[in-house]
Amino acid sequence: MQAPDKHQVKTSEVTNSSFPKGHILAAGALALGLIAWAASSPSKQSHPDTVAINLTPAPSVERADILPKSELNPAPLNTEANVLDIALAEKPSAKPVEPAMPTLEQRSFTVRSGDSLSTIFKRAGLSDRDVYELTHSCPEAKSLTRIMPGHKIVFYLDEAGALQKLSHITDRLNSTHFEKSEASYVSIKEIKQPEVRTAYKEATISSSLYMAAVGVSMPESLIMEMANVFGWDIDFALDLRKGDHFSVLYEEKFLDGEKIGHGAILAAEFTNQGDKFKAVRYTHANGEAHYYTPNGESMRKAFLLAPVDFRRISGNFNPKRLHPIFKTVRPHRGTDYAANRGTPVWASGDGRVTAAGYSKANGNYVFIQHGNNVVTKYLHLHKRFVKKGQRVKQKQSIGTVGSTGYATGPHLHYEFLLDGVHRNPRTIVQKLPKAKSINDGEMQDFLSQTQPLMASLEQRFNASRLAMGTTDRNIN
Repeated sequence: MQAPDKHQVKTSEVTNSSFPKGHILAAGALALGLIAWAASSPSKQSHPDTVAINLTPAPSVERADILPKSELNPAPLNTEANVLDIALAEKPSAKPVEPAMPTLEQRSFTVRSGDSLSTIFKRAGLSDRDVYELTHSCPEAKSLTRIMPGHKIVFYLDEAGALQKLSHITDRLNSTHFEKSEASYVSIKEIKQPEVRTAYKEATISSSLYMAAVGVSMPESLIMEMANVFGWDIDFALDLRKGDHFSVLYEEKFLDGEKIGHGAILAAEFTNQGDKFKAVRYTHANGEAHYYTPNGESMRKAFLLAPVDFRRISGNFNPKRLHPIFKTVRPHRGTDYAANRGTPVWASGDGRVTAAGYSKANGNYVFIQHGNNVVTKYLHLHKRFVKKGQRVKQKQSIGTVGSTGYATGPHLHYEFLLDGVHRNPRTIVQKLPKAKSINDGEMQDFLSQTQPLMASLEQRFNASRLAMGTTDRNIN
């Protein structure tokens, strides 16, 4: 018998002694686990950019010659056993970087008397060429040539000092913005809507309407508006008496919780020498608003009782008046309204200017023809705003109060001629036609709009009486 090969025997011995069967089985189990994981993993194209694999050490395996045959097969891959822990990390999505907005320098100016657009641009460091570019590239910018004192102009300049935006603020509610777009400007009009609330005031007159109204914190403009509403029925310079009373319901405007002014009178009542006059505001379907009595008769007459924002009247209609300069008895066929020089004078009614000039006695004067039989005359004016032949409307400004001609001080001398005869303007107005009243077709809408206002006025009045401890409606 041939002796076995020594090298073959030696090799077999080394292999059996260096890798026991238990180790071989453990390595096989690990290899099968890796194959199973690879088969269940997504394709290469769907792999995320980063894959982290943590492999836990395989549990120790006993020698195969002492284990049952059923436990020689490896267990299936179990993620709960943490054999393999795979963490997939995704890259965060990148956000686009927005370019930084350029910083604009703001320069603000309030328009003063005598200012022009050119002078304000120069104060801002800009030239007449900038004025030209703005006003000629944007038609709406022509409105800037009509800026008024009190308006606000705000310039927005870039780092090079070039105009990029301009804001024209006429008041807290209205503004127009002009923004540069390539080689021209575009306009954006901004109108803020205020919150409107109703307010109530009342007072009893002891000396004058003005003092009584100021005593209850009524703005002067609202006082004059109330005088205008009742100005066709009451002469607030001569007809008032101690104990006369007024109550008025009006609008107040608020912006961001702050009071910024008042709106229109909604309803009012005035008691003069025991006679009660009531007025309510009605807005027609065309948007025009006028004042009427509660039953729809117009408060507006053909002529104003007082053609000026009067503060006091220095003289009455008196045919035997002693002339203040010549000290002789001369007819004073009219009424003198004393007021500060420059106070606007209104046309008392619609008509046509028949004369406008200057004379030694009358100073600057204007005569207006109303229809066929009425002429009104306005003397001693400081300035005239109308010319002969011009058509005028009621309450249109035709000049200002002055002291030209035979006048001892600033005042308006006002005359009223009916059929060529001088008449007392404070009484003749009551006998002339009124403006149109509410027609039958509009009466239902009129009542539905005005009755709640009159009811609110009455309710406020009664609450005021109750607060003062009296329910007497006759406050005289």
